[in-house]
Amino acid sequence: MTRTLLPQSTIALIWDFDRTLIPGYMQLPLFRRFDIDPIEFWREVDALPDFYRSQGADLIGPDILYLHHMLTYVRAGRFEGLNNKMLRELGAEIEFYAGLPDFFEQIRKRLEAAPEYGEHGIEIEHYIVSSGLRQMILGSAIAPYVEQVWACEFAEESAQPGYLEDRSQKKLFDENRLLSHVIYSVDNTTKTRAVFEVNKGTNKNPNVDVNAKVAHEDRRVPFENMIYIADGPSDVPVFSVVKGNGGQTFAVYKPESEAEFEQVNRLQQQGRVDSFGEANYQEGSQAFMWITHAVNGIARRIVDDRQTALHSRLGKPPGHIDD
Repeated sequence: MTRTLLPQSTIALIWDFDRTLIPGYMQLPLFRRFDIDPIEFWREVDALPDFYRSQGADLIGPDILYLHHMLTYVRAGRFEGLNNKMLRELGAEIEFYAGLPDFFEQIRKRLEAAPEYGEHGIEIEHYIVSSGLRQMILGSAIAPYVEQVWACEFAEESAQPGYLEDRSQKKLFDENRLLSHVIYSVDNTTKTRAVFEVNKGTNKNPNVDVNAKVAHEDRRVPFENMIYIADGPSDVPVFSVVKGNGGQTFAVYKPESEAEFEQVNRLQQQGRVDSFGEANYQEGSQAFMWITHAVNGIARRIVDDRQTALHSRLGKPPGHIDD
């Protein structure tokens, strides 16, 4: 008899952030606060790989360059006084797509409204995996509805040589100081690590290493209990991992954007996503109906699988024997 360590009754909705939950990029309130032209900032970031190569560099990690360019702006006084506290405050200015954050709560309540799902302990958890700024997401209106956020983090101080013995080491997080170091980064490839952490339960039990071999029946959230929602080609690595392991994938595009529609339509034609729709999460929208239907389908399967397993273990009751 197979015995599972975990009930596997959690359904995980894993969300990208920029252009998935919000129309553009989360840094907009930051640029607005300091009167920085976002087009110019991103133009500089895009040109950095060629700049470093022209200076003799051979290997460059393009996905984290924008974080270091932000620190360059801090040191140059362009982001005067910028620290984690300010980033979280700026997060409150992020504007979401229609229907958010209410949709996160609505989908949970719909699941709870079905008594049979409650009997089996089925619950829903929302996760955000983003290459954006974690503190801004945590300061936004969506944060109270999210189980966990994987995104990029800064510290105001670094560990100095001898810090293990030096009790005068300054605190890494200090609202009276400025951002100085990147201590965690997420790019389009490493997003898959976060998905595996949800899958294996590493985020809930730090004793489980994300690289450890864990049997399917012992994983906290099986891939078939996952739905990944994102906006485009940069999310292909996660789309592939989730869909390739039995999960479901949904792509969104900015309403009225023909270019973004063509982009996600191509993803579906390539088999990268199961479906797509406008980034509108109001009741009655394509995204609302597809995601709620997918959640209900997963919940129904969990119930059916448990009932089937229960009947197979109990066996048939003894019947009357005719002479």
